[in-house]
Amino acid sequence: MTAEKKDTPEVSLREIQAKEKNIEILSMPGLSVNLRHAGDILELTANGTLKAAFSPILKKMNSRLKEEKLALVEENRVIASAWLPPIPSPAFKRLIFAEIQIALGKYIPETVSIELTRQNSSRYPLGTVENELHKDSIKRIIDEALESGTFIITFTENDPLLREEVFELIRYVDKKRAIVNCSTWGTDFSADTAFRLKDAGLHSLMVGIYSTDPEKHDAVRNSRGAYERAVSAIKLALEAGLMVVMTTHASPSNIKELPALYSLALELGVHEFSVWEAMPKTRGEPVLTDEDRKNILEMYHRINSSPDGPRMFANTYFEGQMLGAMEGRRWMHITADGDVKAGPYPPFSFGNIKEESLKDAWKKIRSYPYFQKQKSLAPMHDPEFLEFVDRIPEGAKPPYPFEKVCRK
Repeated sequence: MTAEKKDTPEVSLREIQAKEKNIEILSMPGLSVNLRHAGDILELTANGTLKAAFSPILKKMNSRLKEEKLALVEENRVIASAWLPPIPSPAFKRLIFAEIQIALGKYIPETVSIELTRQNSSRYPLGTVENELHKDSIKRIIDEALESGTFIITFTENDPLLREEVFELIRYVDKKRAIVNCSTWGTDFSADTAFRLKDAGLHSLMVGIYSTDPEKHDAVRNSRGAYERAVSAIKLALEAGLMVVMTTHASPSNIKELPALYSLALELGVHEFSVWEAMPKTRGEPVLTDEDRKNILEMYHRINSSPDGPRMFANTYFEGQMLGAMEGRRWMHITADGDVKAGPYPPFSFGNIKEESLKDAWKKIRSYPYFQKQKSLAPMHDPEFLEFVDRIPEGAKPPYPFEKVCRK
């Protein structure tokens, strides 16, 4: 008896090779980086004399592309995470170049986060908050950040969408050089808001939800109805075709809620569930334990190894194991008053953008030995850094000048 011949045609090696794409990501003296795209396979390859210096980060990137699901897959590009530029894209090319610079010892502010307002409630009309940066000053920050090699601009803290100029500022960022993310509380969010964000070129909208219990979320926001507004913002943003991230801060009070929060993210249909470790303001506040971090990492690997549901981002992995602590190394933050910080959480200033350039402020941050060390813990979780926090005089208004607590 002979086996019945299958009707399914054989796929020849030539056909497979024809479907395979090799896309040039970066070409510079000493290094070329290509993206091999064959079916579900995505792999970055490098050649040249600088290949050895770039190999560690290349290995980590390929590991993530191979082992984890992606936030968004489209015909001509993929987005590994909302916190990264699309692959391929000019902005991703800048990421590669920045990582090469860092491998050679020149740290670049890859991410610059900017506070647009201190408003977080529609009860306060625009213009009632004084001393906020003028939009022209924010445009200068954007220009200087892009010149410094930044490829992620994030409008964050309170509710940036309460500032009408946010759409103009998102549009202002050169999308060939950087992606733009924006957070919101969903305070005054409408379908029109979502479509305007899409039209302005927003990369992703970040909506924070801290508990699946509306009353608990409202208590965190100190605003009745905040939970329903946040959920509504997510739904409207998805309907407008935006990439949407549901974010939360993991703390001792809600660490056990993370599975339920992920289930909510799955139910809503967001592209990514983003978990950031909550940061204490002073020493002695309750913080996540090593066991808590272990549980976050187990959840991270379990979710991202499954093809179903939204991807999970966790700074516990991204900073703790992949790249190391970001603040003052790959990240800088600008407050609504113009103070330059190493990140949103440390209570220290390294100058004010109204008085100096972003480039000079970054040089100042990088001049301190603490930020020249590789760390796996964020500064506000690091006992060495908390010694600086302890030196802030009682009653001093933050952010406090770092130079007064730390000598070079």
